[in-house]
Parts: sequence; C-alpha cells; structure tokens
Amino acid sequence: MNGRGTALLLAPFTARPIAMIGLSVLLAMVVAALFAPLLAPYDPYALDPAIRLTPPNALHWFGTDQYGRDTLSRAIYSARMALLIGAGVVSFAMATGVPIGVLSALFPRLGHVLMRAVDVLMAFPSLLLALGLIVILGPSVANSIIAIGAAYLTTTSRIIYGLTLRLRAETYVEAARSMGARTPWLITRHILPNLVSPLLVQASFVFAFAQLGAASLDFLGLGASPDIPSWGNMLAESRTFITRAPWLLFFPGMMIVLTAFSLNLVGDALRDRLDPRFREMFGGEG
Repeated sequence: MNGRGTALLLAPFTARPIAMIGLSVLLAMVVAALFAPLLAPYDPYALDPAIRLTPPNALHWFGTDQYGRDTLSRAIYSARMALLIGAGVVSFAMATGVPIGVLSALFPRLGHVLMRAVDVLMAFPSLLLALGLIVILGPSVANSIIAIGAAYLTTTSRIIYGLTLRLRAETYVEAARSMGARTPWLITRHILPNLVSPLLVQASFVFAFAQLGAASLDFLGLGASPDIPSWGNMLAESRTFITRAPWLLFFPGMMIVLTAFSLNLVGDALRDRLDPRFREMFGGEG
C-alpha cells in the first residue's frame, strides 16, 4: 500500500486524535494476542505460592494472584481469548444476519416470517438470550461465540434489512431488474457492495459488545474453561479478594473497559467518515 492509500485508510482517525488513541489501543491488543509468548514476562500458568497476592512491584507490574501467577502475563494471554471471541462473534453475526436481512428485504413473504422471528429474539435482553443458549448448548468457547453471536445477529439483520429496502428502491437497481437481471446478480453486484461500509461500522460495535458478553459469561462460569486465561475468568477468580488484593480486579477490568471503549471510538470514527450525513455534520471532506 502506497503512502496515499495509507493516508486515506487512516483519514477517519487522523482527523480525530481520540479515535487514533482507540485504534492504537486495539492494535496493541492484537499485538499482545499474536506475540503473547514473547511479551509475557512469565509463564501465565506457573504457580508460586510463596509470592501469592503480591502487590504490583518492579518484578510483577500487575502483582500476582492467589496462586502466585503473574497477573500481567495472564492479562496479555487473555487478549488471545478476547480476539478469538470478538472475531468469532462478528463472523457469526455477519454470516447469519446479512443473509437474513437481504433475503427478507428482497422476498417480502419470506421476510415477514424471518423478521418476526428476529423480533422475538430482540424481545430478550442480549445477555439473557446468551445465558439461555449457553444453558442449552453447554459451557465452552465455541458455544459462547454462538450464544453471543445469536444475540447480535438480530441487530445486524435489522440494519441490513432497512438498508436493503432502501437499495432495492434505487434507480440503478430498478433499471437492472427491468433489463432481466436475476436476484443473485443484483445481490452480488449492487446490494452487497453497498453494504460493506455500514457492515464495517456494525462489526466494530458488535466486537465491542462481544467483549462485554464474553466477560459476563466467563464471570458466571459459563464461558471459557476456568484454566484458560481470560479477563472474565480473572475477574471471577479474584472476586473473593476484592478488599485484600483489589489489583486483581482492577487490571482485567481495565482491559475490558479499554478494549470496549476503543472499539466504540473506532466505530464512531468509521461511521462519521462513511456516512455522508455525519461527514457533513462534522465538516469532513469526501
């Protein structure tokens, strides 16, 4: 990618310093997830009862937990689970929500059935729906992705449904249809290409909410196995020591908040850049 392409890619963030900070935090999380064995100062599974519940110091920047494990190393390795859950939930929500929304808009009879089913799912709070599915499917990382993804495919399908209805009424789509274009051709040539921008924005918000949902399930013991480092598991294990060792809750909680907040900043920047109405509102250039 040349310099101009990089500048265009970073344009939504360079115009907003706070959005650039959010992007930097996300890149740091990705780097931590990919290079955890190189960045973690200690083995996240190594037990050392002699230094259990040690406060943050020069050797253990985030302190140690009740088993003497280094909290910083476990927080770094937990970024892997956060990235896996986020990417999995976004993929599941997009792979299911986009077809439901597009087909519902293009085939009204089918859409009447699918949208009513989506309305039923939207009647349940996302966490309650995820909890119900986890109880049915059983606790595991894969089932957590499905459960959380099912909670957010509803909003994705609703957004895509509304956008597809608008695109279906566009002149160029009507012209292609009048010339004999079939529905699969319309979807691949006109509908999906115009949905890429809003899907990128939606993906950033789904990724953020997936972090909160995964942490909630882990905290309740219904997500990843307790032996797997994750920010939710770290919170669940340390709640007994909230007064004696508050750093055990502070650092993983800070990671969750920073990740979710940064994703929302990135999503806002993308939305303002890709949506002409917001672009004009903030005085951006096309």
